[in-house]
Order: sequence, then C-alpha cells, then structure tokens
Amino acid sequence: MRLFIIAFQFLTIVPLPLSVRCEEKDLGRSMALFPLVGLALGALLAGVDFLLTPLLPRSVADLLLVAILSVATGALHLDGLSDVCDGLAARGSRERFLEIMKDSRVGAVGAVGLVLGLMLKYQALLAVPAEYKREALLFFPMAARFAQVQMTVGSQRARKDGLGHAFVGGAGTLQLVLAGICTVAVGGALLHLSGLVTLLLLFVLTWGIKAWSHGKLGGVTGDVIGCASELNEIFCLIFLLALLR
Repeated sequence: MRLFIIAFQFLTIVPLPLSVRCEEKDLGRSMALFPLVGLALGALLAGVDFLLTPLLPRSVADLLLVAILSVATGALHLDGLSDVCDGLAARGSRERFLEIMKDSRVGAVGAVGLVLGLMLKYQALLAVPAEYKREALLFFPMAARFAQVQMTVGSQRARKDGLGHAFVGGAGTLQLVLAGICTVAVGGALLHLSGLVTLLLLFVLTWGIKAWSHGKLGGVTGDVIGCASELNEIFCLIFLLALLR
C-alpha cells in the first residue's frame, strides 16, 4: 500500500488525505504498481463518462475526458512529448538534444507535437465503438503506465540528474514482471484477444522507442519516458480501433 501511494502521488496530482515515507529506492520499486495507478485513472475516466453520457453529446464528453486525464496527471507526460519533439527538431548532438529537453520553454515544434498528440488521442477515443468505450477508458491509461516500466527497466541513464535517473536506479526485473502480469491479466479480462494483441503491438512500439533513445542519447530520461507514455496512450486507442472495428 505504501508503494502504491508513492506511485499514485508521483503519477497524479490528485490529493490524498495521507502521506507516506519515501526512500531513495522506493520510486523504482513503486513501478510494479504503475499499471494499477493507470487503472485507477481509467476508473476515474469511466466514472466521469457514466455521469456525462446522459447530459452531453459524445464529442463534448470525450474532449472533457481527455482534458481531465491531462489535468489529473499534471500534464507530466505531455511535457515529455513536447520536449522530445523540440529535441528532434534541433537535429544536433546528444548534448544539444539533452540541453533542449531540459529547457523549460516550449518551442514551435514541441507545441505542434503537443497539439497533434492531443488531437489524435481525442479523435481516437471519439471513434471507439460505444459498446467498448468504458473498457477502453480503463485500459489505455493502464497500458501506457506499463510502458513507463518497460522503458525504465534495464535502461541506462542518459543524464545524471532528473526523474528518469531516480527510477532507473530502483526498478528491476521484478517490477517489470509484476507490472506485466497485472497489465496482461486486466487487458485480457477487459478486451480479450483485442486487448492482448494491442499490448503486444505496444510492447514492440515501446521497445523501438527505447532502442532509439539508447542509440541517440545513450539511455533514457524522464522526458523520453513521458513521451513514450503519451505515444502509448495514442496508439493504444488507434490499435483498439483497428481491432474492434
């Protein structure tokens, strides 16, 4: 429970009525429970959707769901998406890429990437068949949080500071296996074969991002992990669309 609270407090800005002790290695160890935090976020979205469906057109309700997810997570991973887009636009050395990602300012390419990412997520969610919508809402935040674990475990640190550094040092094979078992079990229960195939495709996608990051930057950073999480949310919905339709 302590590790779940640590994971929940890191991945969301939702206030909890209690605080827990957090040691240096606890951040990495808490990654075993990242998919459960994603499932909790999905449950929040599904609950809000249940309340909004009788009141609003689906197009408006789905836009509000995307906004709620962004707010609940403090836009932490969206920041990673925009930073990586800015780094890609620079076309410079490893040091230049890392320097740009550390800059708090958002460049033009980062802004475009952010807008396109949110638009794709919204349109993909809007196109999910209504009979599968609640299952998809539970599923896609969970799958993206597993991708964060996959990106972290076994990776090198691209820099000696930052959030990525703290997690890489504490997460290991045990966290990956536990997170994977949880994600596969819930994904299969929710969406059956379509959920399992989607998870396999996302695993390959995340592996590719991880390999690119090691080749380009010599490891991963918090921004790259956040970017991978956002891409997993988007492509999770897109893959489900292809499989469910």
